Amino acid sequence: MATVRVVVFNSDETYGAELRAALLGFKGLKIVAEVDEPSLLPQAVERFPCDLLVANLDPIPEVVLPIVGDIASSTNISVFAISESTDGQLILAAMRHGVREFLTKPIENAVLHQALGKVSERGSQTGEPGSLITVIGGAGGVGATCLSVNLATELNELTPGKVTIVDLDHRFGQVATHLDVDPTYTIADLCDSPGQLDQQMIERALMKHPSGLQILSRPLHFEQADNITAAHCVGVLTALTTMNDFVIVDGPTRFDYGTKAVLDIADLNLLVLQLVVPTVRSVHRMLDGMKRVGFNLDRMKLICNRVGCEGVGVSIEDVSSTLNLEIFGEVPDDWATVNGAINVGEPLSASAPKSKVRLSIKDVAARIAGAGANTQQESEHKKGGLLGRIF
Repeated sequence: MATVRVVVFNSDETYGAELRAALLGFKGLKIVAEVDEPSLLPQAVERFPCDLLVANLDPIPEVVLPIVGDIASSTNISVFAISESTDGQLILAAMRHGVREFLTKPIENAVLHQALGKVSERGSQTGEPGSLITVIGGAGGVGATCLSVNLATELNELTPGKVTIVDLDHRFGQVATHLDVDPTYTIADLCDSPGQLDQQMIERALMKHPSGLQILSRPLHFEQADNITAAHCVGVLTALTTMNDFVIVDGPTRFDYGTKAVLDIADLNLLVLQLVVPTVRSVHRMLDGMKRVGFNLDRMKLICNRVGCEGVGVSIEDVSSTLNLEIFGEVPDDWATVNGAINVGEPLSASAPKSKVRLSIKDVAARIAGAGANTQQESEHKKGGLLGRIF
């Protein structure tokens, strides 16, 4: 079955997670862009090759319908409309505007999947994008930034294509510091004109590390972070996947609409934690919150960092069984080596190429590069042990 590339229009942030969960429940679907301003839709479908436009008409169908109608009449893109209204006049107007499927809220999965199946059968006309991988910390100070920077560096060495790392901690991100670069342009510059992104604009915003790794830094100023929306992030990251083999994201650091949007479109989400009870409790709460809003945890894997520094108590097996997630990688404790690399602004491959911590991250990168971000099978575990009793 062909991959279905989808542009999503949705101006209601409270409905975003539910809509993405419904769409991503269809195997082979890929959200390539998410737009929250009707005027940006024509530019989005032109900029991001797609097979389908899914538009939430609420709360302004009279504004959205003419725009999606123009797209339906001038392109080969299928258009689905979604609304809580069952008014016959609205449905008739949508059909006259070229809408192929009109879906009412709450969306019935069987109806949606049947409609998506018809689009998939037509075949996709777009090329395969690169893999988008997020690295998020289960708590502060667990080493997520160090891992994301070194994972990106290792993937850059292992693969012949381009690799970019993006800093989504918009206020306190340290990716540029870890790699000792001083950016002139940042993600904030790209988010100023999300509907007009082109390759030249994106390449100007990227810093190039001597290793060849490309870096998209956090905003230079605190106030710029307030203007970056979930749709901005999705648009920038999707554009980067069309230009790279791998896009590594450090963050996001908050569980908000922007975070959920990024995690939803990622091919693999690596959740970093240390083997201590407070951190595992934080991760447990995070996962529980994701489940409650319908987030699919199939693409969420665990990375245990600083293994060996915690002493006796919590084992890797306890963590995996309690959280019911696969351990994707284990990074040993070697704080002196890691701290030295951070202080001089070098990846471990340059400052400590034979260290155990560097080799363990290289193994994670090789697993991603060799097997693909979506092919890992999640282990089945039974709850038990120390953490089972704690929770």
